[in-house]
Amino acid sequence: MQEVVPIDPTRTTPHTARLAVALGADDPSVRLKAALAAGSSPDPGLLDALVERCAVEPDFFVRDMLSWALTRLPSGPVLARVRRELDADRAQARAQALHTLSKIGDRGAWTWIPRPLLHDPDDEVARTAWRVTVALAPDDEETRADLAGELVRQLGRGDRAVRLSLSRALIDLGDVTRTALERAAADPDPAVATHAAATEVLRQRPETGFDAAVDEARRIVALGPERAARPAPAPTAAQGAGPC
Repeated sequence: MQEVVPIDPTRTTPHTARLAVALGADDPSVRLKAALAAGSSPDPGLLDALVERCAVEPDFFVRDMLSWALTRLPSGPVLARVRRELDADRAQARAQALHTLSKIGDRGAWTWIPRPLLHDPDDEVARTAWRVTVALAPDDEETRADLAGELVRQLGRGDRAVRLSLSRALIDLGDVTRTALERAAADPDPAVATHAAATEVLRQRPETGFDAAVDEARRIVALGPERAARPAPAPTAAQGAGPC
């Protein structure tokens, strides 16, 4: 059975209680309808039930509807409640709290997102933290450059999806990432250096595509920036020009 969110009867109406129970039903379609109903008729009495359900809900579409329902409630209480989830033991609770912050879009929340979330051992938490922290970060150059310095520490991490997420976050920070990426491209770890070089290729030429940028970055790391930048030599007379 799915985990059922406990209800405080002193704070709920019968309708709120029924919705909270439905959020923990075995059938995901029932849970989806309950989350939709919670957002369609916002009820502050469901705040705890919605947040707690986010932490355990296995269905992606239901989770997204739960976050939407939270955005329909007054933002002050929601932000205060969601903030507590950023330090939760359960990885999904941390990821969903960050996702909900991105849905609310209050840039003041940036100041209390824990920096360790950028280095969270869970890939989904870290990827969400990269995206949300960059989206909510202040526009001043110093702050964004400092954030870039934090993010480049994760270069070379994970599979293709994780690395692409980090590259996108760094690119979204803007030109302040250039210096940090240049330093990282000289890292002795080839995985870090390649990821840094690929991100810089994408930053300069976003139309390149991630896989092509990685191929180009491998060449840059193997040859060195100066040699990689030289054009390929023309064929010699002995080699011939090849068939017409």
